[in-house]
Order: sequence, then structure tokens, then C-alpha cells
Amino acid sequence: MTLDHIPAEIRQLYEIHEWKHACAILQTDFPAEWNDIIEVLTQFRLYKSWLTTGGGQKSKISGFIDNLLYQKGWEEKDFSTQVVVDDHTMETPTHKIDCYKNRIALEIEWNNKDPFYDRDLNNFRLLFDLRAISVGIIITRCDELQEIFKELGRGSSFGASTTHMSKLLPRIEGGSGAGCPLLVFGISKKLYIEDE
Repeated sequence: MTLDHIPAEIRQLYEIHEWKHACAILQTDFPAEWNDIIEVLTQFRLYKSWLTTGGGQKSKISGFIDNLLYQKGWEEKDFSTQVVVDDHTMETPTHKIDCYKNRIALEIEWNNKDPFYDRDLNNFRLLFDLRAISVGIIITRCDELQEIFKELGRGSSFGASTTHMSKLLPRIEGGSGAGCPLLVFGISKKLYIEDE
């Protein structure tokens, strides 16, 4: 896999993994959405103050990324799906997508329990099979950030059973995303800024 078509700055700041030609699909068929993602990733920084102050429902990290994408026309999206066999209709519920635009689905998993990855990948798989999405993207955190969390006395808040790259990759390699093209960005220490 070559990531040469991703801007050098993004390759230096994030850990990136791709499956089933997700980047080529984004660049060729969804250039506006690809540009939105690159712009948001370029603007994002991980501020110390975001890690040391308690959050509410949504972390400052997720809120920053969501809000920038929403300003670009992305939306939180809930799909109504069902399967009809003869006269029998079965609901096939999916989970709400954090950010969606023009068949591109993006989830931010900053500090949830790691089974949230199973939910996201299953959602991507089903929505791709139903031709509702073309690419699934996950933004999560690199394992190396644990060093920073420990230095800040927040290591237990960001523990081993929460969402980070080494919990995600085995699930994808094991086929959890099925046929859906996937792109994963890991927030690395290079994005960290001490603003306090």
C-alpha cells in the first residue's frame, strides 16, 4: 500500500491505514469530500488543555472535528433500513453516523470502549452492502498517546480497553469491515501542543 497520494504533512502527523483502495475512490469519485477531510486533518491539533479538563457528552477532540465538517455541509446521519422478503418486512437498524456527506461515512473514536469499533465496522459493512455508502473512515488515537496521558496523570481515563489503534487494526484485518473500503487516521504525538 502506498500513501504517496496523501499530502506529506498529513502522512507525517497521522498514522494512516487504507483498505480496498479507499483513497483512490475518495480522490477520484468524491474529490470535494476528500478535500474537506484533508482540510480538517490539516487544521486539527491535540491541545493539552483538551486532555486535562473534563468533558461532557462529547470530547473536545470529537467536537472540533465534527464542527469543522458540519460547517462544510457534513451531517450526523441516521439511516432507515429494512429488508423485504416476499411480504415480510424486517427492520435492519443501523447506528447513527457521526459525519456523513455524499456517500462518505466518518466516525470519530477518541475515548470510547473498544467494542465501539465493532459497531462502526458492522455499520460500514451493512451500509456499503446496501449501497448507502462508498467509503468508511475512522479517526482514532495512536497507542503512543498513552505516554502523554500518563504524564498528565490521565492514564487511567484512557485505558487499555478504550479506543486506540491497536484495538482497531486486528478487527479490520480480521474482516470486520467486509467489502467496505476503509481509511483510518490515527492522531499521533506530533499533533500534541502544550497550550497551558
